[in-house]
Amino acid sequence: MSLSPGYGETPVHDDEVSLLLPDVRELLGEPLSKAALYDLEQAVQEEVTEDLMLAVIEKAMSLDDLLTDHFLRELHRRLYGDIWTWAGAFRRRELNIGVAPEQIAVELRGSLETIGYRWHHTNDWAPRQLGIAAHAETVRIHPFIDGNGRTTRLLADLVFIAAQDSELLEMYDWEVDKRSYIDLLRRFDGHRDPSELAAFIGTKPLGE
Repeated sequence: MSLSPGYGETPVHDDEVSLLLPDVRELLGEPLSKAALYDLEQAVQEEVTEDLMLAVIEKAMSLDDLLTDHFLRELHRRLYGDIWTWAGAFRRRELNIGVAPEQIAVELRGSLETIGYRWHHTNDWAPRQLGIAAHAETVRIHPFIDGNGRTTRLLADLVFIAAQDSELLEMYDWEVDKRSYIDLLRRFDGHRDPSELAAFIGTKPLGE
């Protein structure tokens, strides 16, 4: 009896392979495994994260720069543009999560502008709640066909760092119970208050 392959040996589905850039298909060879693709995406993410966090720390990018639909698309493009053909493009298909494709641009722009306005004109949130608000709103909208998780988590970290006024900066600790995390995201969709989710997701010193 043959055994099912482990994740490291699981091949990437043909439909996904067709959306990879030709250079990536050539680089990773055949059969293309999910583990090899994950490792490549992770390596790109680490490089992009380091570059953008440095830009935020050095004040080359402001909070207002981050809270825009343009930046979110650019962030997605930077994370996936060397790998996938769909990088930086809003999804065009209706899914059972997220808003309708034709509403993505308007919803995203309005939500991020509202978050920025609330930060500048009220005392409702600390930096920890602000970053999670940006994360949860972009997750709710689900703007991309894939890669939403990495993109929205990195957005949250960048917003959190940009909003802090301290020499000892923190970032989020995303090692959380997935079921509880998803449940809290769904609760956020109903009340749009990031407090519960922000309390659930821990923080750690920047760089750990």
